[in-house]
Amino acid sequence: MALPFFGKKPTSAEPLAGGVERAHAADGAPPPTELSGLDFSATDHGRGLARAAGLVEVQEVGSGIGAAFEEAAVLYANGNDGEALALLEAMVDGEHAEVGEGVWLMLLDLYRLAGNKQGFESRVLDYATRFERSPPPWVDLSAAGGRARSGLPPLINLTGQLTAQAEKQFQQVAALGRRSGAVRLDVGRVRGVDDAGCGVWRRLLGDLAADRVKVTLLSVEPLAEILGKRLVVGKAQERDTWLMLLELLQYADDQARFENLAVDYAVTFEESPPSWECRGATAALREAPTPALATTEPDGFCFEGELSGTSSDTLKRLASFAADRRQVRIDCARLRRIDFVCAGTLFNILATLQAQGKLVSLVNVNAMVAALLRVMSVDQVAHVTLRQ
Repeated sequence: MALPFFGKKPTSAEPLAGGVERAHAADGAPPPTELSGLDFSATDHGRGLARAAGLVEVQEVGSGIGAAFEEAAVLYANGNDGEALALLEAMVDGEHAEVGEGVWLMLLDLYRLAGNKQGFESRVLDYATRFERSPPPWVDLSAAGGRARSGLPPLINLTGQLTAQAEKQFQQVAALGRRSGAVRLDVGRVRGVDDAGCGVWRRLLGDLAADRVKVTLLSVEPLAEILGKRLVVGKAQERDTWLMLLELLQYADDQARFENLAVDYAVTFEESPPSWECRGATAALREAPTPALATTEPDGFCFEGELSGTSSDTLKRLASFAADRRQVRIDCARLRRIDFVCAGTLFNILATLQAQGKLVSLVNVNAMVAALLRVMSVDQVAHVTLRQ
């Protein structure tokens, strides 16, 4: 599959930073943080992206960036962490390997993203020796480590078909939710559903509610559209599908559509529909104190977890957030991964904002995500700074 076209790369963008300055390396300065100032070249690697075959085919983007670096970035974006790790380790371990500092930072961050402290510590001395600078500190950037630091409940991405066969997987979701006391479910990539699957889903939510486990649903709009197409007013069938859609609309804060559907439900099944209960973002704002970011950094925005697909609610909120601001700062400290399609959508949004004269910066970006952003030319339409 050929690389999708995500918009014309701006030709007027100025470089965001110069090359890595070795003159300052001996004084123990931290690694360079500007993405455009990092050297990702791999002079003795001519490998293409054959190992990503079946996922996406990437053409060369820009000069001086090795094909193997691109391959590792795409492999990680597609969830192939093990293959990305093997490729990066082969690049730095090659007998005559001469890879840039950017590749080393990708490897160190991949260890941190996997929670692999032993692997990280086995490499930091080599890094320090090679580049004559202090390595980044050990920080557990894994999903488990992130929950421990932020207090956020676990995030589970539901994909594929929602049928009765999903009951075993839902039992695992319920067990995780009970252990954590709360769980976040992203349903944006569910592509199909039947009435039996809706019944399993409703039992899951009912059981978690009975156990006082807080459930947060994310990216509900695409699934709501799928369910809405299955319903026929006046035809008393697929009752669980009706009730599941009413649940989703409450998590989407769409009271107007909920009330219209509730009337249709009452007419169709000749029984009272569920009552409206706000369960989405509005309810969360009422329950939780305003984050410090909202008061101390009014132009701040946050990416977290894993962003995927063209319908990411996070990117939609970003476009709305930036509408009346001239400068936008996006904190990516809790962003673990962004997939290929979502990176393309992000490029389009940022290119539009740049054309409007807005200044956007992405800060605290991990090196694996930053590598994909460079492949996708996102660093040409926004200022990208790596985390330490």
